[in-house]
Amino acid sequence: MNKIVAAGLGVVVMLGLCASSARADGDLRDLGSASADGDNRGPASAGAGGDGQDVSRRQYRILLHQCSYANTVAARTRCRTDVRQTYRIGAADPSLDCRAYSGVTVCGRLMLSTSERACVRDSVANGLTYRRSEVECYAFM
Repeated sequence: MNKIVAAGLGVVVMLGLCASSARADGDLRDLGSASADGDNRGPASAGAGGDGQDVSRRQYRILLHQCSYANTVAARTRCRTDVRQTYRIGAADPSLDCRAYSGVTVCGRLMLSTSERACVRDSVANGLTYRRSEVECYAFM
């Protein structure tokens, strides 16, 4: 009986992950498209002189939000500062590496802690893709 319940729960979890992945893929379709944001051009959000890499308003929000997953207050603060200095709201950047796994969407390079890097290595060794491992270890560690 326990095996049947466990198998049923496993199916439910997998269906949930598939549905979550499908929603995430739908969300990502328009991340690189300027028309998805109506080509919203806003004030420069980057550092001095407005220098910075243009990204859409949505991409910018994702970049800032992903900082909330950093594992310390200092890391979250540094992440937000880096985003504000590196990016500005402008035209969407289709080359910005955005991905979503397990309901978590991130863009760009993730600054992983030592334990998060170890998690990624372990997950990859156990068959998960590097990109998925990176996102999940960053968000859930």
